[in-house]
Amino acid sequence: MTQAAVDTLADADRPNTDARWAALRARDPAADGTFVYAVKTTGVFCRPSCPARPARPENVVFFATGSEAEAAGYRACLRCRPLAAEGRDPMTSRVEVLAAFIRAHANEALPLSRLAAEASLSPFHLQRSFKAVLGVTPREYQAAERLKAFKAALRDGDSVLGATFEAGYGSTSRVYEQVDGSLGMTPSAYRAGGEGETIVHAVRQTALGPLMMAATGRGVCFVQFGDSSAALTDQLRVEFPKAALIPAGEGARVPLDAWMSALDAHLSRAAPRPDLPLDLRGTAFQVRVWRFLLSVKAGEVVSYSEVAAGVGAPRAVRAAASACAANRLAVLIPCHRALRADGGLGGYRWGLARKRALLDAERAA
Repeated sequence: MTQAAVDTLADADRPNTDARWAALRARDPAADGTFVYAVKTTGVFCRPSCPARPARPENVVFFATGSEAEAAGYRACLRCRPLAAEGRDPMTSRVEVLAAFIRAHANEALPLSRLAAEASLSPFHLQRSFKAVLGVTPREYQAAERLKAFKAALRDGDSVLGATFEAGYGSTSRVYEQVDGSLGMTPSAYRAGGEGETIVHAVRQTALGPLMMAATGRGVCFVQFGDSSAALTDQLRVEFPKAALIPAGEGARVPLDAWMSALDAHLSRAAPRPDLPLDLRGTAFQVRVWRFLLSVKAGEVVSYSEVAAGVGAPRAVRAAASACAANRLAVLIPCHRALRADGGLGGYRWGLARKRALLDAERAA
């Protein structure tokens, strides 16, 4: 196929070209994944958000996918890595292999130099590429994996001291310093399955089905849709098998019943979403994503690309989507407002029907 024919096919949808050019000029991260652009003079194709200097309009060709650009003879930009959006970026695969290595050696000392040698990259290139793909640095990723191992050891009945050294923390002072906030309670209390911890909970029947809210003394830690009150209570008990689980109507120590009523009013009668204290538990990147979602106004939506850009990691789109999926606080952290780049609903851990209903209600209000 001649280049002239390629150009004709690529720009056949002229009504869309102006919108694509506007997104390109704005380096709009929300457009990533919806198209790529190629530059005739360099033979390279890029994401719309690529920070490279914009080419002249007469040298730009638009394609729907990176595969189409490759078929036309263009190669992927090494700076913005457009193939990552299609899951075909070689660096994405290399980072995923390295992430598996970190998970397998999370309890060991993993300086950047060792990881760089493992990945056959320079330390600088590794640091930048790892964060671009997963949204966190290798050090932050290892810390999250180490915490996961520590929690698993505590749940299996290990002593705090044993779990500390097994996870690779080195000393109990280090473990209390690094994980207390992430556990939501002291390690010894977590090991005891929440023993001595009071968690107040309430269930309300809403237009979207039964909804449970639970809170520690730090704030709301659990908001879940379910099939029944019993099933929701079972989910809460799995997380804190030895905690004192107190229904809000039986002398609750925090105003959870009022909070639940406010949330029910939001769901059923379009009242404002209640601004409640939240006990967020997740990795540093997940918490950044959840805090960004809190800034999205009712009736508005964002793409996963916009979420990634909003937390300072524009190429970590898949990691941003995973953080949305890990959200435990339905509605209070409005992950239902995050959509795919093409406008599709994407996923929702409580079902797409609930996600659609939430969005429809907010738009109507």
